Amino acid sequence: MPVPGPGYSITVRLEAPPSASAAGDMASAVGRVGGVITAFDVVESHNDRVIVDITCNAIGANHVTDITDALALLPGVKVRKISDRTFLIHLGGKLEIASKIPLRNRDDLSRAYTPGVARVCQAIAANPEDARRLTIKRNTVAVVTDGSAVLGLGNLGPEAALPVMEGKAVLFKKFAGVDAWPVCLDTQDTEEIIRAVELIAPVYGGINLEDIAAPRCFEIEARLREKLNIPVFHDDQHGTAIVVLAALRNALRVVGKEISDTKIAVCGVGAAGSAIIRLLLKQKPGDIIAVDVDGIVHPGREGMDPNLQWVADNTNSGQVTGSLHDALVGADVFIGVSAPNLFGAEQVATMASDAIVFALANPDPEIDPLEAQQHAAVVATGRSDYPNQINNVLAFPGVFRGLLDANAKTITDEMLVAAAGAIADVVAPERVNASFIVPSVFDTTVAPAVAEAVRKAAGSAVAG
Repeated sequence: MPVPGPGYSITVRLEAPPSASAAGDMASAVGRVGGVITAFDVVESHNDRVIVDITCNAIGANHVTDITDALALLPGVKVRKISDRTFLIHLGGKLEIASKIPLRNRDDLSRAYTPGVARVCQAIAANPEDARRLTIKRNTVAVVTDGSAVLGLGNLGPEAALPVMEGKAVLFKKFAGVDAWPVCLDTQDTEEIIRAVELIAPVYGGINLEDIAAPRCFEIEARLREKLNIPVFHDDQHGTAIVVLAALRNALRVVGKEISDTKIAVCGVGAAGSAIIRLLLKQKPGDIIAVDVDGIVHPGREGMDPNLQWVADNTNSGQVTGSLHDALVGADVFIGVSAPNLFGAEQVATMASDAIVFALANPDPEIDPLEAQQHAAVVATGRSDYPNQINNVLAFPGVFRGLLDANAKTITDEMLVAAAGAIADVVAPERVNASFIVPSVFDTTVAPAVAEAVRKAAGSAVAG
């Protein structure tokens, strides 16, 4: 099921004979082992040889070896160097600090720093709210992690989490003009994390929690929201839930169903799954059946943590028991945020007619999308190489843009629902179809629309 993509993009520098067939031979060699060439450049040309850079996409590290071995076996071809293009863009990190003001002379220095800056410090000491107006606080978010649940890779620790947090900060800036900074904490103790974030909070206008394992993440977010006067948003939970709700709204339009009439099976009841369930319940669905590694969640199950107990108490009105396959029978919607390859086309066939399948496990979804399409009317994944990519970048930049602009002190479910509605509405009714239920992540109208919706919801919350 995996296909070559830019995540494993390499450039191979080769020395080859200057024959008319050399280029074709090298391209054929890459193709035979399943590589996808994206660029072919002659770097040097001599009477007896040419130096060539072949850039191609691969599936993984072993596939890279297959490609380079295939090239090295060609007569007269030598592999000089292999460059991993993903690692190259991370050299030295992806972020830098840049000054917004020029320092051209002593006058500039005196205003930006001492002695002039002292007057600004005194103004903030007299009125702490002025920090939002007179410092970076008004436009800055901390991207906080303990490295305990990095992507789908598990507990890698704070240093290994840093490239992801840097990437998150790049997305904040690119899509919403928000200045974000990675804060990777060298602790996985709940109390230490809460205290550390509490201590750094004066610098920031919002906190984006990221890649913190469940169930610890629930308590951390809840207690920080109680302690801080700035919004705290766990993107793995709420960013995912927002985009899923947006996509589901449009998918239901495609199949002509109302959410109040739908049975929804949610596989995975960790951070993302729990948040999806909580946000979906706001829409009053017909029923939700939650499933985890131990099967269907129901009130009679033993050994559940508080999060699972809440899910059991608020879903599964018929108190169904069994496995994921049992939960799929008669379901109108499947939403997976769990593990790869859990079921196949034969299980989709047991779902209701015009079924909707959101298989969001990354990089490999719960079901091969091509199998799901045999029986489902609408299929979405978390991948960029299939239609309907459910990606948090549609949500979090605009959400924080709106929160910062509104000077919001907290974030509410109403804001999350408003953000989902804004994302869904970017796809005009006449454009919605089975292959286009959410806008592209590069649609520049998404973040402003989400920000405006969040600002309005924040204003309504204050007025209320």
